[in-house]
Amino acid sequence: MSCEIRVDGLVKRFGDQTVLDGIDLCLQPGERVAIIGPSGTGKSTLLRCLNYLDRPDAGHIRLGDLDIDAAKASSADVLALRRRTSFVFQNYALFANKTARENIMEGLTVVRGWPKAKAGARADEILAQIGLSDRGDSYPVNLSGGQQQRVGIGRAMALHADLMLFDEPTSALDPEWVGEVLDLIRQIADGRQTMLIVTHEMQFAREIADRIIFMEGGRIVEQGPPEQIFGAAQDERTRAFLRRVG
Repeated sequence: MSCEIRVDGLVKRFGDQTVLDGIDLCLQPGERVAIIGPSGTGKSTLLRCLNYLDRPDAGHIRLGDLDIDAAKASSADVLALRRRTSFVFQNYALFANKTARENIMEGLTVVRGWPKAKAGARADEILAQIGLSDRGDSYPVNLSGGQQQRVGIGRAMALHADLMLFDEPTSALDPEWVGEVLDLIRQIADGRQTMLIVTHEMQFAREIADRIIFMEGGRIVEQGPPEQIFGAAQDERTRAFLRRVG
C-alpha cells in the first residue's frame, strides 16, 4: 500500500494516563479519513502529535521520505514535519492583533520563510478561494465565528501541505455558521487533499470520508469505508457509539 503518511506504535502519556496506546495508521495520497469516537479517547491528541503540538512519547511518524522517531525527534525534525502538515484548530487560534490576511501569511513567512510580498499575494488568492476577499483587512474581533474558522482553514490551505489535520473544525461554531465551514472543507476534499478530520458531525463524516476510524480508549477499534462503519460495524463498541450519537 502506498502511504502518504504512516504512523507506527504512537504512544502519548500525560502523567500516569496513557492517551494514545500504540496507534498504527496509514494514509494513502489523496485519502480523506474521518476519526470518530467518544470524547476523551485521544482523537485530538493524535492529530496534535502528528503536528508535534503535543510531543509523542514513542513511535514513528513517516511522511514521504521524512522518518521521525518520536522519542528522539530534534527541533529540525519537528520543523520539517510542520512544513509538510497543516492544522485547523477547533477554536480558530487566530492572532487577535493580526488581520485576516496577516493570519494567513503567518505560516508562510514563519514556517516557510517566504518574503512578505510573496506571502501577501498568496494570502489574497486564499481569501478569494474562501469567499473573504473583502475582509482581508479585518481583525478577528470583527469577523463572525464562521468567517474566523474560514480564515483558519485558509491559513492551513496556504501551506499546500502534504497532510491537512482538522481538529473538530465546527465544534466551537454557532449552528448558523456550521454549514459554510463544512462546505469549504468539502471543496478542499474535492481537490483530493490528503486529510485527517476529527469530527462529531456523523453525516458529514459519512459524506466526505473515504475511510472512517473509530477510536476508544486511546486505540483504533475499527476502521473501514463509511458504508461499512455506519451500516455494518463489526465491533459492538462502534455500534454502541453510533446508537448513542444517531
